[in-house]
Amino acid sequence: MKKPSVTLVPLFLATLFTAACSDLGSTQSELAKVPPPLPVTAVVASASVTPGQKLYDNNCAQCHDKSFYKAPSRMFISALSPQNLLKVMTTGRMTAQAAHLASEEREAIAEFLSGKKLSDAVTHIVPPSCDAQHSFDPSLVPVSIGWGVDLHNTRFQPLAAGGLNADNVGRLEVKWTFAYPGAYQARSEPVYGGGAVYVGSQDGTVWALDAVTGCLRWSFQAVTEVRTGIAISQWQADDSTIDPTLYFGDTMANIYALSAKTGALRWKIKADDHPYATATGTPTVTDGVVYVPVSSLEVIAPANPAYECCTFRGALLAVNGATGEQIWKAYTTDEAPKPVGKNAAGATVLAPSGAPIWSSPTIDKASGRIYVATGENYSSPADGNSDSLLAYDLATGEKLWASQQTSNDAWNIACYISIPGISNIGCPEENGPDFDFGSHSILVTLDSGAKVLVGGQKSGDVVGVDPANGKTLWKTRVGRGGIQGGVHFGIAADGNTVYVPINDLEYPIDDVRYNYDRAPQPGIYAVNAQNGELLWSAPAPDVCGDTVYCDRGISQAVTAIPGAVIAGHLDGRLRIYSKHDGHVIWQMNMLRDYDSVSGETAKGGAFSGGGVLVAKGLLYVNAGYGYNSHIPGNALVVLGLAD
Repeated sequence: MKKPSVTLVPLFLATLFTAACSDLGSTQSELAKVPPPLPVTAVVASASVTPGQKLYDNNCAQCHDKSFYKAPSRMFISALSPQNLLKVMTTGRMTAQAAHLASEEREAIAEFLSGKKLSDAVTHIVPPSCDAQHSFDPSLVPVSIGWGVDLHNTRFQPLAAGGLNADNVGRLEVKWTFAYPGAYQARSEPVYGGGAVYVGSQDGTVWALDAVTGCLRWSFQAVTEVRTGIAISQWQADDSTIDPTLYFGDTMANIYALSAKTGALRWKIKADDHPYATATGTPTVTDGVVYVPVSSLEVIAPANPAYECCTFRGALLAVNGATGEQIWKAYTTDEAPKPVGKNAAGATVLAPSGAPIWSSPTIDKASGRIYVATGENYSSPADGNSDSLLAYDLATGEKLWASQQTSNDAWNIACYISIPGISNIGCPEENGPDFDFGSHSILVTLDSGAKVLVGGQKSGDVVGVDPANGKTLWKTRVGRGGIQGGVHFGIAADGNTVYVPINDLEYPIDDVRYNYDRAPQPGIYAVNAQNGELLWSAPAPDVCGDTVYCDRGISQAVTAIPGAVIAGHLDGRLRIYSKHDGHVIWQMNMLRDYDSVSGETAKGGAFSGGGVLVAKGLLYVNAGYGYNSHIPGNALVVLGLAD
């Protein structure tokens, strides 16, 4: 690939993005598939501007110095070390966008943003190592499989395993805190087993910490950010020879299997070879098979009108848990993308594309089905698999049915940008609403014994379908919806009650795009899974005041316990709501500094992505979400009952 002039090529809209949604990660061989950024007139820098600042101004500022969708603000990325910033541009999220820059130019940008020299490497302080009394204990079995707690993805933690319920959570207090080194967000949901808590982090480190004391058992370095939660293989308490396995993915779509005892790598595979593929949904594990959802950030690439959009297909893999060998791979779209025309810039348009799987799969072993939820198509024409709940045969990967809840949702970032002369060139004809299912589905067993598959969507809708055939049984709109609205990362259920968190961020471009019939409705809602009836609503209070980057909504996945639901808000408050009427039982403002077990100061922030882990009377919560101009932080805060 010919290297463009540095003064003429920005990281086109940084292709807009991020440490958060994110990885455009590509290997060097894959970069040839990615068109170079679009030339745009350079910013003229004064003679007093340093080389690093000039490179940043010409290549990055148009996204990171503005409130741009999916691009973290300069304030947040400047908090990273120069080593981490350089890693982002060389092997991480911005690999494709920084490919045209020479190595010394990337280094100059990293040093300018951080204000530090690469030669001044900082050794992060880690917690003290655990002694023999705090080593792996096979009698302390897992309390969940990972993301959804159970295979039905209810996110309900019973009292026997979790130790918390509506009657005792009023006694919660901080027990210990861990500071993720060099991070401004924490969104990988932890998992418990063997007396340890396992969690991924922004710099790609997976940490095994003693669940009670926070001492360090081991750490493992993945290639890039671990955004998925950690899944764990199951065992019985009387099996003293067990050596369980942890499963997770990074934002370059690498999937890993590690020993839970030692952190040793058992296998590593690439979930998909597409240069924009990423892993955001936590794998689901059962009977020695790991089910891996595949998403992508190709939705960002059409910001460049010269990009041939689009070639990614959402996928679900079944792999052998012991070896990583693929058993089957199923795609969300029924056909591979093929040329269907050209855009106004002359670039080939391919379809159908997209329908990524952002979330963790749901399994019903009794019927032999596995369910996933999909996002939008990236190009026209849209097909019948985007914004859908899909069912596959658990053994073979055969698609059984598709239940589409929003049709004609072909959308990509080109529909969102506004630059004279190039705006909307890469936008599909449908210019859809971008109403992904970002949340997993839940297989709810009703009090009657019947089952309903329930999903929550960015449209603000929650829907119940027949798990046998995908027929829509009911649909209830509880939020206003939008690109930053509706349901984001996870619903939960306790019996017939489904808890629906609504974000509904007040986003100026949403006000222009949608003909809203209601005001934003951030908060938590309870819906009857049998008929979709709204049981109660608890609008989020506005406590932001003058707090910068503060919003009211709930973006984080919520977690149910007996009699209550736990919800982390973007305003930095962790709140626990009553199952009966939605009143707040307990809350804590997490926007503070914490003395961590390593000695470093941990900072609390907004909540998003993975929800809380409830295990053995302790509650583990990640505090910090710097993505898309929210409140940054780097804390894993552990709460327990006061003595």
